[in-house]
Order: sequence, then structure tokens, then C-alpha cells
Amino acid sequence: MATIHITTPPTKEDIMRVKAGDEVLFSGRVLTVRDKAHRWLLKTDFKPMHNAVVYHCGPMFEKKGKEYTIIAAGPTTSARVNHYTPQLIEKYNIRAIIGKGGMDEGVRKALIKQGIYCAAIGGASVVYASHIVKVLNVYKTEFGMTDAIWELEVKDFPVVCMMDTKGSSLFQKVEKASTTIYKKQ
Repeated sequence: MATIHITTPPTKEDIMRVKAGDEVLFSGRVLTVRDKAHRWLLKTDFKPMHNAVVYHCGPMFEKKGKEYTIIAAGPTTSARVNHYTPQLIEKYNIRAIIGKGGMDEGVRKALIKQGIYCAAIGGASVVYASHIVKVLNVYKTEFGMTDAIWELEVKDFPVVCMMDTKGSSLFQKVEKASTTIYKKQ
């Protein structure tokens, strides 16, 4: 298992070298996307989303004047958007998705030769907020601030690759290993 630094937007070559189980440290631009945004993104052409790193997150923030500061930025459950994700990957050339809890077989297949799914740790929202340098933009505030699309600048944002471009899934490996152990008992 390696530690891989990736500057966003990632190139295909950047993503192809990441293997399931590797730690990935993202630096650059990341966009938060939750349920409402997924539905909207499939109906429009939102330029900032092209080649983006997507983070399933509804950040908590403080606002002073016109400036936002993120105070908590933990992941939200990714499986809620399984249905939309393969289309989103294809439409916007998404190279990396960050979230919690994993995604389904359809997403794993959509990521092959295209992108990676990385897990962020639930309960570590303040740690993740400490890796956010600044808020660049907030889009679609009419969705509500939690569901708005936040464009964030991050530095060494730490995650673990769970699904890679070769179709490998750390979730599947763990499930298989635990099933094997259970059967032996």
C-alpha cells in the first residue's frame, strides 16, 4: 500500500496508478455533491463539474461577511446516489469520488479505466475541515446549504482508495475474507 499525492484535476495517468488500499492525498479543487445536486447535474451541463473530484459531503460552515469557513466536512453515505453515479462519471469525466460506506457494482464497473472511489472516515469531520484551505464558490444554494455544491480548495486531503481503475474493490476483498473466516468457524 502506497501513499499517493494527487493534484486536482487529476489526469487519467494520476488515477491509473492508484490501487485499492492506497492512501491518496488530494490537493486542489474538490466539489461537494449530495442527492439533489446529482439529480440536477444530470439535467444540465455544469462546467465546474467536468474532470472534478466529487466529495459526498454536506459541510458545516461559519459565515463572516461574504467569506465562508468550513468547520466540519465529514463524508455522507455514498450508496444513496448509486443510481446516478455511473451517468455522472460518464457525463462529467469524473476521475475520483470520495464518500462513506461504499458504492455498488454498477459504480465499480463505471470506474474501470476511468476513476477511483475513495473512502473518508465518518466521525473525522473536523480533521477533514482542517485540510480545507478555503471555499472557492458555493453553487445552488436554493438546494439548502447542506445540499449546495461547495467548491473547496484542499491540501493533502487524506482518503483510502476502495475501488480502483482496474476493477479491484477493497470492499469485495474484505467481504470475501470475512465470509471465508465465518465459514471456517
